[in-house]
Amino acid sequence: MKILFTGGGTGGHFYPIIAIAEKLNQIIDQEKIIQSRLYFMSTNEYDKEALLKNGLVFVGISTGKMRLYPSIQNFFDYFKIFFGAISAIFKIFSIYPDVIVGKGGYASFPALFAARALRIPVIIHESDSVPGKVNKWAGKFAKRVAISFAEASEYFPKEKIALTGVPIRQEIIQSSDKGVYEYLKLDPGRPTILILGGSQGAKIINETILETLPELLNKYQIIHQVGNKNIEEIESYSSVILEKHPHKDEYRPVDYLNPLAIKMSAGAANLVISRAGASAIFEIAAWGTPSIIIPISKSNGDHQRKNAFNYARSGACVVLEETNLEPHILIAEINRIMDNKMEIEKMKNGARSFAKFDASEKIAREIINLSLEHEK
Repeated sequence: MKILFTGGGTGGHFYPIIAIAEKLNQIIDQEKIIQSRLYFMSTNEYDKEALLKNGLVFVGISTGKMRLYPSIQNFFDYFKIFFGAISAIFKIFSIYPDVIVGKGGYASFPALFAARALRIPVIIHESDSVPGKVNKWAGKFAKRVAISFAEASEYFPKEKIALTGVPIRQEIIQSSDKGVYEYLKLDPGRPTILILGGSQGAKIINETILETLPELLNKYQIIHQVGNKNIEEIESYSSVILEKHPHKDEYRPVDYLNPLAIKMSAGAANLVISRAGASAIFEIAAWGTPSIIIPISKSNGDHQRKNAFNYARSGACVVLEETNLEPHILIAEINRIMDNKMEIEKMKNGARSFAKFDASEKIAREIINLSLEHEK
């Protein structure tokens, strides 16, 4: 059995693939499915360690990106897309997987094009409320379509759809409550806010948090994931504005949270402030933590805003749009939630009701079923 995964070069595409691969490997071991091999085709490895750990063989591909705005790069990228697709046909023919699993993003197009040309069965997973262009196109010929939000069903043939949620890696699907304050070196007597800006960080969130820091630290301790490219600037600026603050050591800016740090931070967090990426939303829901969700104002198909409001309907979060992201509004919203025990309990219950813990298993089982059908 050979399975090839493909997806764009962001954490929102990559880590759900890892979560599915984890579950596939578990089923393969338990059911002793022999001669199994997993592959990952994309423009880059993204997280080499995660690929190695889960036995995914990386197959590199080049392609172009179709931007939603006028650009001379679009002209040149037509050629990159064409040659990438032709190259993918040859590379995939040499592997000839039983199933190709598409996660979306421009980097998944060559593999999905090759799948159609070579008549290889396709399963796609769509994380967002509004699918991207590649998944919309692939949904027309895919055998199965897994969606995370019910609202995405209108974009795909009804008979192919399964509502699964977003697959989450086993090592972070549950927060940890053991030794978290010792690990994080935080005070268990003070409430904790966890701020997640996505894998690249979020400039507008970072800037707003810095403006509110002196006041927030009077009541809360803060873990702030700022992104690799922002860490030096944030550390430098925060050290200046907090130089004489009595709780300056309870602000923890970090560039990246590894799985253990995510699990521990989630265990300590009384409130999460996050972007509206689908993976982030489903992870927060799985932790059962109240949240303030700040969608990107201009995302493809306005999908982040739709993700956020779809989640808010469960009662699990408050949505704060970028146009309203002012320091005094953010502080007021944080205090309103944190000072209201009934509101906190309602949000926790909403998060738990929204969470889907079996997404990886549902998708992995369908991959295996489709693969065995193709082998016959």
